[in-house]
Amino acid sequence: MRFIFIFFLFVSGWAVAQKPVPELWGTRVHDDAQVLKHETVEALEAQLKAYEDSTSNQIAILTVSSLDGETIEEYSLRVAEKWKLGQQDKDNGVLLLIAVDDHKMRIEVGHGLEGVLTDALCNRIIRNEMAPAFRRADFDGGVTAAITAITKGIGGEYAANDTSELGELSTTARILIGLGIYAFLGIFAFFGLFIKGGWGWFMYLFLTPFFSIFPAFVFPGHLWYVPGVSYLIGFPIIKWLVNQTSWGKKLAKKFEEGGGSGSGGWSSGSSWGSGSSSSWSSSGSSFSGGGGSFGGGGSSGSW
Repeated sequence: MRFIFIFFLFVSGWAVAQKPVPELWGTRVHDDAQVLKHETVEALEAQLKAYEDSTSNQIAILTVSSLDGETIEEYSLRVAEKWKLGQQDKDNGVLLLIAVDDHKMRIEVGHGLEGVLTDALCNRIIRNEMAPAFRRADFDGGVTAAITAITKGIGGEYAANDTSELGELSTTARILIGLGIYAFLGIFAFFGLFIKGGWGWFMYLFLTPFFSIFPAFVFPGHLWYVPGVSYLIGFPIIKWLVNQTSWGKKLAKKFEEGGGSGSGGWSSGSSWGSGSSSSWSSSGSSFSGGGGSFGGGGSSGSW
């Protein structure tokens, strides 16, 4: 009896500690944090109603001041479960949740829309449409842009320019990223120096675009051409030295003796990408009742 009593105390205390979920009351836009203008709320309400009438997809918005210590993923799923957004036979509901004081947001996607409104696409909408506007305290613009992007994303019409994120990086960060990528490419270039026959030169030609074009997106100013020119000139010279000089031949021989497995090491590359593809599918439980169900699909972010 003591154990049962303590257990019920724990469960009831946990339930009380949870942040309450507001009632839906037939309204699509719930600005509980009061960060949106009245005109914006009315415009979004009309836009979402027209979108639901034409597609049957139901999108709702909820802004809260704080999550009160609860994770945004847990709270968002509880809201979506209670509101049952979307049609029961289609599970085509979407919830846009924003916790203002916690600087967090999430797009919760119903089962039926996870194939078109993928986790990756939701993440891009958060990064490109919401986060930059929220950093300027422009919640009206950020929420409006996010809703437009979500509807376009469902229709397969959303395209975001992710290069803006690279442009916001500092010069030091861009150089460090570039050096990391070139260190990776340098490993393949190193193998190309010691591979005999046409395969070594094939590796040279294959890597040329990476060394020649990519620097323009990483290195600032007029220095972008330095890595490409260095690679174009340096690789043939070093490869000639390896094949013609005594020390180069000794080094190549040691390389062959040390890597006697030959080209077998390259065949393992075919297994890349086969392990993570299943991570995109949702394995969460289904929430049914009077409307759509959710299983954790979507993405979270912060600003």
